[in-house]
Amino acid sequence: MKKVIVLCLVLVAFISCGEQKSKNEKTVKIPVYAWTGGPGDASDQELSERFLAYKEKGIDGLLYNGGHDPETYKRVGALVKTAGMEFHAWIPTMVQGENPKISKDLYAHNRNGDSAFDKPAYVDYYKFLCPNKEGTYDFLSNLYGSVAAVAEIDGIHLDYIRFPDVILAEGLWDKYGLVMDQEYPEYDYCYCDKCTSDFEEQTGIDINNVADASAVQEWKQFRYDLITNMVGRLAKVVREKEKVINAAVFPGPTIAKAKVRQEWNTWDLDAVFPMNYNDFYLKGPEWIGEVVKEEVASVNGLKPIYSGLFICPNPENKSKENDPENHGLLPSEIETAIRASMENGATGICLFTPERMKPEHWDAFEKAIYTDYTKE
Repeated sequence: MKKVIVLCLVLVAFISCGEQKSKNEKTVKIPVYAWTGGPGDASDQELSERFLAYKEKGIDGLLYNGGHDPETYKRVGALVKTAGMEFHAWIPTMVQGENPKISKDLYAHNRNGDSAFDKPAYVDYYKFLCPNKEGTYDFLSNLYGSVAAVAEIDGIHLDYIRFPDVILAEGLWDKYGLVMDQEYPEYDYCYCDKCTSDFEEQTGIDINNVADASAVQEWKQFRYDLITNMVGRLAKVVREKEKVINAAVFPGPTIAKAKVRQEWNTWDLDAVFPMNYNDFYLKGPEWIGEVVKEEVASVNGLKPIYSGLFICPNPENKSKENDPENHGLLPSEIETAIRASMENGATGICLFTPERMKPEHWDAFEKAIYTDYTKE
């Protein structure tokens, strides 16, 4: 009888140790954020259930697109915080649709002289403001300041903090029927009177009378600096509310500079979220590691880099889908993308979007995020 009791105790101890080991293994988890938005018509209960599910799946913070109303962020933020996640307001910056608070003379102009409000590039919502207008700063500082004042907000997440794509990502060329082998005037911004006159005053170059404006490095740098300066000014507004500021950016920053004038490695941010969407560049998931390595090096490892991953919403149809915006990472590519990000210095990852994730994605995701890449 005593032998039976001892054997039972040994078995209980063995099972207990196994359970404890499993729990300890899951305490090693990489940081995960996700881009999402709403709330639409969802009730508080529906939102709470959604946010609790995200937390359970391993998401630590949401970058939430809820419009411009601070009350929306107050309501949704309280539910996100109750679920145990960080809450950052994800609000587009330079892209702004028609708004009585925005004068139409604040919109950027392309090299042909067309306003982004009247004749936007590529798609109708590409109504970009000019970052060189004081009215643009006034509108944005009031917007971000009012949202940052919400107690439930942890930070402000800038998006579209750039010029329109002067060169589209290669994966989008077929979609728009374009071959973007140079900087064409209809996609090249901003040539408003203020930008061109300020540039001439600063450099002595009349950019409107240059044979090839795309070859003038000073003109590129002038526009990089316009965006960089806007970020710095908005960072002061947000930090006055004792909140952090971060941004979604293009990969690189080599790609970011060439395509959308973002020299983001010089920006005054608390964290950076590069959109490392490999399919848009006709690359496999291994490419994510290459670009993350550049991103981390570009900030000397001094700022967190959260590698943005683009998820395929319908994996079974990816090979038949012509629109690259419906491409993205398959479940079989999730582990490669996360590993490539982490082994090349990323602080964590960010999903676009949890709503696009299928059960097979979540299964692969769970295994990948509970791995200690520093010890392998």
